[in-house]
Amino acid sequence: MVVDDTYKTIEAPSEGLYKEKGSKFIALAFPASSEEQVKEVLDELRKSYHDARHHCYAYSLGARGDKWRMNDDGEPSGTAGKPIYGQLQSFEVTNILAVVIRYFGGTKLGVSGLINAYKTATHDALANAKVITKTVNDIFKLTFGYTVMNDIMRIIKETDVEIKSQNFDNVCSIVTSVRQKQVDEFLQRVKKVDGAAAEYLSTE
Repeated sequence: MVVDDTYKTIEAPSEGLYKEKGSKFIALAFPASSEEQVKEVLDELRKSYHDARHHCYAYSLGARGDKWRMNDDGEPSGTAGKPIYGQLQSFEVTNILAVVIRYFGGTKLGVSGLINAYKTATHDALANAKVITKTVNDIFKLTFGYTVMNDIMRIIKETDVEIKSQNFDNVCSIVTSVRQKQVDEFLQRVKKVDGAAAEYLSTE
């Protein structure tokens, strides 16, 4: 039984800015659901802001935020990635990447100055974002005979399950996205349909 099958993330990319002693800290937050996506965004930003001194970042992935990483990108250890990640935790968001791009202004800010700059820039980006609540869903592939199609479609409709793709032939298949706390009820009902089977594919 899933007690909490929701998590918070941001709806769309957002931006924040912090300036201190000539240095400019541009904070960018992106929704991200995989490490591949994180890598693509970072590669893109390094090209777009190729003249910047540092591209520091932190990310949190998964409904419980159990996949995470922080990177100081050349700043003194613990002064950039950690305060960025701290803001992700403070806003309680996951499936998110936050990057702070620094243009050096010629004056060193010191450890506490850097921590404050990266924290404040990230806070600004997250404060400008629209935070939304999403559900954790399990993906199942249903296979069934054409004759029981109506029974299956009724279950899908009554349990408010999302259809991701479908293929109707002699043997029919539908890929569904089921909110975790509805999974047990959904599978019990599918099992009662003659010849129907449900195969777990993934969680999103």
